[in-house]
Amino acid sequence: MIAFVGTELPPSAARRIRERGIAGVTIFRVHNVVDPPQIRRLTGAIQEARPDGAPPLLIAVDQEGGQLVGLGEGTTQFAGAMALGATGDDELAERVAGATARELRALGVNVDYAPVCDLADNPANPALGIRSFGDDPEAVGMLAAATVRGLQRDGVAATAKHFPGAGDTAADPHHELPLVPRTNAELAERELVPFRAALAAGARMVMTGHFALPGQGDDLPTSLSAAIVRDLLRGQLMFDGVTVTDALDMRALAQGSAQIVDAIAALRAGEDVLLGTPDEAALERLEEGLVQAQRRGLIDAADDAGAKRRLDDLRRWLGRYDQPPLDVIGSGEHQALAAELARRSITLVRNDDGLLPLKPAADARIAVVQSVPADLTPADTSSTVAPTLASALRRRLAGVEEILLPATPGEGDIAGLGERLAPFDLVVAGTFSAHLQPAQAALAAAVLASGSPTVTVALRTPWDLLAYPSARTHVCSYGILPPSMEALAAALLGEAPFVGRLPVDIAGLYPRGHGLTAWG
Repeated sequence: MIAFVGTELPPSAARRIRERGIAGVTIFRVHNVVDPPQIRRLTGAIQEARPDGAPPLLIAVDQEGGQLVGLGEGTTQFAGAMALGATGDDELAERVAGATARELRALGVNVDYAPVCDLADNPANPALGIRSFGDDPEAVGMLAAATVRGLQRDGVAATAKHFPGAGDTAADPHHELPLVPRTNAELAERELVPFRAALAAGARMVMTGHFALPGQGDDLPTSLSAAIVRDLLRGQLMFDGVTVTDALDMRALAQGSAQIVDAIAALRAGEDVLLGTPDEAALERLEEGLVQAQRRGLIDAADDAGAKRRLDDLRRWLGRYDQPPLDVIGSGEHQALAAELARRSITLVRNDDGLLPLKPAADARIAVVQSVPADLTPADTSSTVAPTLASALRRRLAGVEEILLPATPGEGDIAGLGERLAPFDLVVAGTFSAHLQPAQAALAAAVLASGSPTVTVALRTPWDLLAYPSARTHVCSYGILPPSMEALAAALLGEAPFVGRLPVDIAGLYPRGHGLTAWG
């Protein structure tokens, strides 16, 4: 899989499509996306560049929803996996996936790098967060299977990732090689459960992760391991679809001139497809190195034939489906579905003072305090989302004011909060992964110390309460996309009940399935 920089197909990419037998193209928001009509023109050009009579190329994207929306705000803004986990509804997950698939197909995209099958076992995992459905293997498997069904019913290949399960780590593979401390028996009991469910639902692709397991060799990434790809995925789980590595530019793998060694190791381990990135020099090195590796017999001919067979099968299957019109994107039906998901996910964790639902006086002054959204990992598009909680509340109440702080509030920002909040009757304070970011924890502590009645909201991961346990009124929204902020505002004011339930355990204090209802 290649990638490129540009909103039009560059000649170098067109040449690779025509002459070099690539599997397909990955579309990246930061490099290739303007709006839906432009995306459709780009994907059309990609398909037109293939040789006459060839089946459709794979055109893939990370359209997970929530914190990773690979095709931008022009598509329907569905809350992500953990919001679905908070609903616990596989039928809803299937409907959301189906709507996502119709929009992808309309844009000319036929592969979604989803669902994420990793378990949210470790709150310290910086790369996962709300990309996971939750921490219960069976529940995650149920939702992953529903996502596979929904995507593939409408002609988009689902990609179960990151095999064999990268949830329990405190490192980010974009920056280093993580260790997932699981034995084979532990993997079978927990991590593999969602993957089995996704494969049983018919997932046509699996993405292997870049992380190490104990006892697997000297820091050998799972994506380069025959024990993982051949023995476990192909052998024990009997998967005969297409495998693809996670991105080759992640620092969990060798970079620069040494990258070709890991690329060859991945193919020798049994991988079908290497996930390339827009680095033109790196693509040239990989192509030259792989050609030479084939000449020297380093790539097994039977493996090569098997990969081509699996890719041809997938591409012919993708060719069966027609392209919907662009007006399916952001349709009224899809917007209503996004609103339903958001409404059903908002979770009330604490209401110790009975503050919710809010019943402010007509002349009450309410402050909404939060930071500018920022990307906490490269697998993140949060920085592209404008804060909308204050505006959602302001449409319902007069007297709402926004205090927007830098992404990482400094001591000066935080030290002045108490004085700034003194005139307000109520404060709604939103935090982003405060359990991982001391500045976010300090922000919440300063707001709580002001003495004003306060609702704290975990705008991203649900573990923020661990960073400021004195909060007495606490809500989880599992994301900051506009539908979630509208649903949060409605729930805070009692327009709709809180019906979401925690999809993860919060340090034994609040178990999975916990959720209060404030309605009055």
